[in-house]
Amino acid sequence: MSSTGERPRTKIAVIRIRGRVDVPYDIEHTLKLLRLHKKHHCVIIDDRPDYLGMLEKAKDWITWGEIDADTLALLLRKRGRLTGNRKLTDDYVRKYGWNSIEEFALAVIEGRADLKQLPGLKPVFRLAPPKGGFRGSIKKHYTVGGELGYRGPAINELIRRMI
Repeated sequence: MSSTGERPRTKIAVIRIRGRVDVPYDIEHTLKLLRLHKKHHCVIIDDRPDYLGMLEKAKDWITWGEIDADTLALLLRKRGRLTGNRKLTDDYVRKYGWNSIEEFALAVIEGRADLKQLPGLKPVFRLAPPKGGFRGSIKKHYTVGGELGYRGPAINELIRRMI
């Protein structure tokens, strides 16, 4: 519990798995609100109830889980982009008070910082298809051997294969 009485927020990585064809309007609108416009795009969000409701609504097109500091640092270092499509670097992060991307990622996971504290950082990470392909069907849920829906900490392994 923090001093304000709130519990610390967990960071959740959300990846769009399925494409844009035959998506119902309300689901497409929810994906637009999450900034998941294209396949293999990833966003980092808090575990607030309104976001969790959106994830539950779009569960047939996305996968999500809790991201750890090491994976977030790797994601920021390899796929973090600034306006103008420039890479995120340690020098840029130093301008805003952190020594490295890894230190900033740890601060984000611990709740001491937010991704919005780096002006110009794009909120969407463009990933590649996973190395070795998806393990199961992209039309079935993770609990039954597919790729969709909640996968918990296993999202870190998927993100590492997609970077």
